[in-house]
Amino acid sequence: MKLWSSFLKEMKIAFRGFYIYIEFFIGILLLVILLTVVPENFSSTSEEYLYFDLPKEVKENYIEGIKEVDLDSKIEKVKVEIGDEEVNADLLETEGKEIYILNNEEEIKDIAEKEQKFGAVVNLKDDKLHYKYYIQGYEKEKLKNLYLIGHIEDSDILQESIEGQDVRALSINEEKLTDRENLIPTFLTFNGSLMGLFIIAAYVFLDKKEGVIKAYAVTASSVWQYLLSKAMVLLLVSIITSLIIVIPVMGLGPNYLLMILFLIATGLFSSSLGLLVAGFYDNIMQAFASIYLILIVLILPAISNMIPSWNPVWIKVFPTYHMIEAFKELILENGDTSYILLATGGFLIVSIILFALTNKKYKSTLSV
Repeated sequence: MKLWSSFLKEMKIAFRGFYIYIEFFIGILLLVILLTVVPENFSSTSEEYLYFDLPKEVKENYIEGIKEVDLDSKIEKVKVEIGDEEVNADLLETEGKEIYILNNEEEIKDIAEKEQKFGAVVNLKDDKLHYKYYIQGYEKEKLKNLYLIGHIEDSDILQESIEGQDVRALSINEEKLTDRENLIPTFLTFNGSLMGLFIIAAYVFLDKKEGVIKAYAVTASSVWQYLLSKAMVLLLVSIITSLIIVIPVMGLGPNYLLMILFLIATGLFSSSLGLLVAGFYDNIMQAFASIYLILIVLILPAISNMIPSWNPVWIKVFPTYHMIEAFKELILENGDTSYILLATGGFLIVSIILFALTNKKYKSTLSV
């Protein structure tokens, strides 16, 4: 009962301050970003800018070849911005590519220099098509070699080579998330865990400033009840704001019971870590560098989530990596329940250890 009354008291105090409203604001802001800024799937369409320095008949044949794979077999007249100017151009759209045909080589140079776009000039040399590329200079050697090979080898030979490559699927019938849905695990990790770490530390420093913690030395209340009641406030807010983010995007698909259990486990972990860090400092300015460093380190797995090609083995050491992976499984309709339960149990065990260390630290502080 003492814990419950302490929790209710902390809730009242929290709603009188402004830190708790930051949590709600961040949750709503992340939802707005997902629904209004992030598309369902990011476009993978690339842009190419070409100028044909060719005889009229050759140019028409070349364009006809492009029109065969064009989505509507039509040329669209458009305006293209180059610096502060607009120039006329013809647009052909193929699957995954927008091809802009410009009027002269000078415009190709300008589009490459001023807009950092890919440009090429096609002309005839010794009765063969010759390609001059305008690139940025930071392209890898492999890409440059690919441009060269594409025009040295016969296209039929290249096509035969591509079709002859052995392609093996690493997974079959795998359920995939849209680009919008794929951001949810990162947002949940940031909103529930990383923000909770900072905010609970801020609450403790506020109490230290007002002498609340020292008052526990002369009361019958236990330190662990005070610490746990703080964590419970953050847990409740974290669950509410996480559901605010997930439900409008995912509907009723995810397993919300497992999600709440996992949010409790990860919330206890981040709260205990925040409380432990706060125990070594007197105010938030002293602790700022440490908290900032911890947040930077813990957010690294989010980069791996957004850039799948960068996924080193050592990144799996970070707890937030497993938070993101578990949240992914949670929002999938047929997610890996065993992984979720294992991650939940792991975070609960680590949370208990951190909380015990935190309780010991605060007790020693009060006895000094």
